Amino acid sequence: MTEPQPTREQLRLEGFELIDDTLAFLIGCLGDALKSLGEEALLPYLPWSGTVPDQHPPEGTQQLYSIGFQLLNMVEERVAAAIRREREKVIGPDSIRGLWPRALRDMTALGLGPKEILEVLADVDVQPVLTAHPTEAKRASVRERHRALYEELVRNEYPKYTDRERHRIRERIVTALETLWRTGEIHLVRPDIFRELRDAIHYLRDLFPSALNRLDLHFTEAWRGAGFPLEMLRAAGNIPRLSFGSWIGGDRDGHPLVTPEVTTKALEMMRRAAFQLLKREVDQTAGQLTLSRQLNEIPDSLERRIDEMTFALGEEEIANDLHDRHHEEPWRHLCGLIAARLQRQVHGKEGYKTPNELDADLELLANGIRGAGCALIDEQIIRPLRQKLDIFGFHLALLDVRQNSEFHDKAISLLLATAGIPEGDSYATWPEEKRLAFLQEELKSPRPFLHDTARIGGEADLVLDTYRVLVKHRAEWGDAGLGALIVSMTRQLSDLLGVFLLAREAGLMEHDAEGSWCALEVVPLFETMDDLDRSPGILGPFLDHPITQRTNAERAGTGKPSQQVMLGYSDSNKDCGILAAQWALHRGQEALTKTGNDHGVKLCFFHGRGGTISRGAGPTHWFMAALPHGAMSGEFRMTEQGETIAQKYANLANATYNLELLLAGAAITTATHRHTEPKADPAEPFLPFLAEKSQQAYQSLLRTEGFIEFYRQATPIDALENSRIGSRPARRTGKKGHSIADLRAIPWVFSWTQARFYLPGWFGVGSALEALQTTTPGEFQALKDALRHSTFLGYVFTNVETNLASANLDLMHEYAALVEDAALRKKFMDLIVAEFHRTRNLLESLYDGHLDARRPRMAKTLAIREAPLKTLHRQQIAILREWRGLVADEKEAEAEAMFPKMLLSINAIASGLRTTG
Repeated sequence: MTEPQPTREQLRLEGFELIDDTLAFLIGCLGDALKSLGEEALLPYLPWSGTVPDQHPPEGTQQLYSIGFQLLNMVEERVAAAIRREREKVIGPDSIRGLWPRALRDMTALGLGPKEILEVLADVDVQPVLTAHPTEAKRASVRERHRALYEELVRNEYPKYTDRERHRIRERIVTALETLWRTGEIHLVRPDIFRELRDAIHYLRDLFPSALNRLDLHFTEAWRGAGFPLEMLRAAGNIPRLSFGSWIGGDRDGHPLVTPEVTTKALEMMRRAAFQLLKREVDQTAGQLTLSRQLNEIPDSLERRIDEMTFALGEEEIANDLHDRHHEEPWRHLCGLIAARLQRQVHGKEGYKTPNELDADLELLANGIRGAGCALIDEQIIRPLRQKLDIFGFHLALLDVRQNSEFHDKAISLLLATAGIPEGDSYATWPEEKRLAFLQEELKSPRPFLHDTARIGGEADLVLDTYRVLVKHRAEWGDAGLGALIVSMTRQLSDLLGVFLLAREAGLMEHDAEGSWCALEVVPLFETMDDLDRSPGILGPFLDHPITQRTNAERAGTGKPSQQVMLGYSDSNKDCGILAAQWALHRGQEALTKTGNDHGVKLCFFHGRGGTISRGAGPTHWFMAALPHGAMSGEFRMTEQGETIAQKYANLANATYNLELLLAGAAITTATHRHTEPKADPAEPFLPFLAEKSQQAYQSLLRTEGFIEFYRQATPIDALENSRIGSRPARRTGKKGHSIADLRAIPWVFSWTQARFYLPGWFGVGSALEALQTTTPGEFQALKDALRHSTFLGYVFTNVETNLASANLDLMHEYAALVEDAALRKKFMDLIVAEFHRTRNLLESLYDGHLDARRPRMAKTLAIREAPLKTLHRQQIAILREWRGLVADEKEAEAEAMFPKMLLSINAIASGLRTTG
């Protein structure tokens, strides 16, 4: 369907107007809350309420603007959902890019019928992985207040309320804002891992199940809307597949607080939450299964199962109560017994051994319901419950275990030294040939070096004890809930094979007459540009190894073996800049996909995307469309980090929308890669040159003498290193040195963002384009022509433009004024400002126009934030200057007393920019 342009423009303008009106209403409510709290001095400074006084703003402005931005973010999300609904009504559901109606339409356009589409969907297996990096500054209590506000905002949209009813809603909003004002907004004590895990569990247990209900409904409606038979879809089972993963409590890369005991507790907490989820869902189902034995034929199998479970429950009072209340409603009676059994398991008592046992009881319910002629009850009530059991099981989410290759090397050195292997204590420094020769020979044997009770100390005990936690979990609960063993900074084949050695030592390897295999998948994580370039040469021999082949075959069963490969978007960008990093990732995926195909193995790429564009973020469906042809096998994993979890999933409408983008995007991308011939990207011939030149410019800046000194003074990196934002240290080694290499990519990006440079997201691109234009002007015009048809470069340049638009030259200069050496300041600002103008001007030349005209929605969201943000930035600069003075004068107590103000400043700016690291 061709979209009428005036209608799209009309809807956009309607959206802008709705943002302004809704924001004005909420800011009015915030003003009422301030009056009630006795904060009248802040009233003239209410954002978006007229002219703000020029004089120095009073104490409390940071909190005022932070809450103002939180309200604006809420309004934008709500208006986006409203305009999507309106667009669906006016133009049609398939007008919305990235959602199921459009995806099914596009698959049909590829010549696929329902049978072929189902074959594609059967392979689609998408898994968002929740991680807790130091980027989520808000406390859970604040997010609870946000949810209350959002719910009132939704209620206020109902057009038929009376004035009295609207007045009540407004009063509830004012009350919620009063509470929010008096709720401590930030962590003054660094949150521990379990608080981060509890936050993630909230999304997994309390929010995603409801989103899955809607998501399933959207897909079913789109399937029917495309004219496809529902019976075919139901016969295919739970496809496409969506499940969830987590790193919280398993990711120990540079995080010394993630101990084996923490991993044990993380698995227990998620299992308990899974039983809570299932118990709640079964309770809700029971309330709807009120079919009477007087009006329906009751299967004997149902009666028998009620008797068996009543006896097995072992709690006479509960069993008698269920019998007295629900004997006349046998399906409800059985549901009540199932819920009682799950409640026991919430408290760690015996119950169902496996999800299959529980599903057998649900199947008994479903068969009886269908037998009574109530197919719709099964379709709409029992089937969604069974789907959630399939997705969440008794584990809630897969827990990956990640560790750095250097840490493994130290563990193996200790192990070999304790076992008396000659030169074993220097294993970490052995040349690769020696390491491989040793590992190849040693892995032929199933026996460990030491007894399983032996204590080695140091890194060896930490790795082996963690693996033993996984062994114990497998013995009690099977493999469900256990993800992969991920090796960060994978640089050579021995980094992967060494994990098999450690797994064997801990009892995580299985053995039979035909050989050995690892109980869990071992996954390389390629992070730096050099590692990405070398990755096919590492993956190929790894796939050839007998243990890898057996491991993948055991996991695949009768299907095609698959291998997960993780790609790091953070370190590659920090290493070489955005354009070279994106090209290295693109090229790496192409080469790795070919390696997988050559070995008869499909690859599941795990994209370690961060919350900012510099670290791989960007619209999900655009990201998928820009993947190299063939790189999407159907299996797809992606990290969801820090504040992006709340941004995408904090409310039901947004959570459903973002999950649908993921699932439908994976489906159409898989279909396109499978059923179309690869097309050469017309921009590809220019990319090696552009990537090389941008990398040279980026690295030249970082290597210029004095850069570290400039960076540490012109950005709040020192404040971030002292912050309490997340449980994890800002540096991999924990040292507060002056090494960019040791600094994590998250605070690297966060610091440039807070100072409004956004430097990692654009620096080097202008130099690359200028080099092309200067050396071969005709090639620049050819690039301009090719850009219109290049999904990859279009995606990258769109993201670069977003970063440029978010940067602010005036504020860059104001932050740079914190650099004490005037000559150093001028040297670096001249370089940065020149590259900024160069990049912006050349991109405008390529696109024939200014960004504001081409992307009015983004221009609107940036413009509305700028005035209050400037106030916050100027306050932060003053706070930084004063705090650094106290630190320099060694006035530690006074500096520490100032720090809450600094944290509030960081948090307020992060709210305004909607991004951290």
